[in-house]
Amino acid sequence: MQRPSVSTTTELARIAARARREPTAKFVNVMHLLSVEFLAACFQELHKKAAAGIDGAAWEAYAAELPQHLARVVEWLKQGQYWPQPVRRVYIPKDEKSVRPLGIPTIQDKLVQLALAKMLAAIFEGDFLPVSFGYRPGRDAHQALRTLETCLMACPMTTVIDADIKGFFDSVDHAKLMIGLQQRVADRTFLRLIVRFLKAGVMEEGRYQETEQGTPQGGILSPILSNIFLHYVLDRWFTDQVQPRLAGETALFRYADDFVICTQNPEEACWLLQAIRDRFTRCGLMVSEEKTRLVSVGRKAWARWRAGGERPETFDFLGFTHFIGTSRKGTYKVGRVTSRKKFRNSLKALKEWLKGVRNLPLRDWWSLLVAKLRGHFQYYGVSGNFPAIARYYDRVLQLVVRALARRSQKPTPDMWGWLHRYLTRYPLPRPKIMHRWYDPPPVR
Repeated sequence: MQRPSVSTTTELARIAARARREPTAKFVNVMHLLSVEFLAACFQELHKKAAAGIDGAAWEAYAAELPQHLARVVEWLKQGQYWPQPVRRVYIPKDEKSVRPLGIPTIQDKLVQLALAKMLAAIFEGDFLPVSFGYRPGRDAHQALRTLETCLMACPMTTVIDADIKGFFDSVDHAKLMIGLQQRVADRTFLRLIVRFLKAGVMEEGRYQETEQGTPQGGILSPILSNIFLHYVLDRWFTDQVQPRLAGETALFRYADDFVICTQNPEEACWLLQAIRDRFTRCGLMVSEEKTRLVSVGRKAWARWRAGGERPETFDFLGFTHFIGTSRKGTYKVGRVTSRKKFRNSLKALKEWLKGVRNLPLRDWWSLLVAKLRGHFQYYGVSGNFPAIARYYDRVLQLVVRALARRSQKPTPDMWGWLHRYLTRYPLPRPKIMHRWYDPPPVR
């Protein structure tokens, strides 16, 4: 795999170091980093089997004439004449009742977006706060989950603000986003290129639609741009302006546009939720009222339940339902289980996939089934969630048996016995806890 030239790698590291060292510094000239060598390295990182954009060009076709393409792209970038093409709009299921729009850029635009994302990450990563866990190097969803659990176990929290931003990626205000970018970037050509990507538009069923707001999901630039936007709209505002005004402890946990806030005082939680509504309104966002609520948590809620009161409500975050429970020793604990919606949607998607491949030879799709199961266990295999992933494994076997039984009008007798014999030779990944958070420390 080709790597960026030493000069580009060194320059990005210098930018990152200076950004951390000088919190108010602005970078005036960064477009020179978009060299042929840098773009060639970025091209090798693109997903080779990803869906094509509106031009239909795939990775292999672009790679066949890569030197010529890169030379032309760099020339356009230097002259300020690079114009991104509209993204291709597709829809994927979000849940049982709705779909999520995705914008698929062309392979050339993906290449330039990846280079821009790397440059923005070098500039802004040092500014991002510890409350942000999404799409950042060395941070992930499991860290957010474990830190949230630690907060609910060790801190005197009583209320969780379970908030949802309505249509975030379609609602990002371009002008306010550019104000955030200008806090650190003063290169006009670079900023103009970002605006062109934001305004590139959407092609849906052959019709062009302008994009006056939002960042299309599916684009490589969207995660870093959303982090920059919410860094100023939510993270910095909460840390610099809200927390100093509150008497009790508070903690924010954000992964991309998904966030929860833990508070010590219920009265302050009510005030804070209204403050979030007002803040979002000023910044062009909206809170989804039907999905936003206050949830009682903590040891006091657990004690009331144990004394005969109502059981505390649950809340969902990052695909898990979090609940207040009792440990085997009879003490307070915070538990988590795969959310019903995610469990159901995952099985539904797998069922549809099996319908499409069941008439193919088993050897052609068995390895893909192995990868799907392994990916599920890798994410949901956290301490305390073994029953859920074991139930998922059993349901997958049921779906596989049904798919194989429907391949012909005369199904194989004792299909379950046949499958178990097949599994002895070609096993599927078994349910396994991949993230053990409660193991005792090693004895020294």
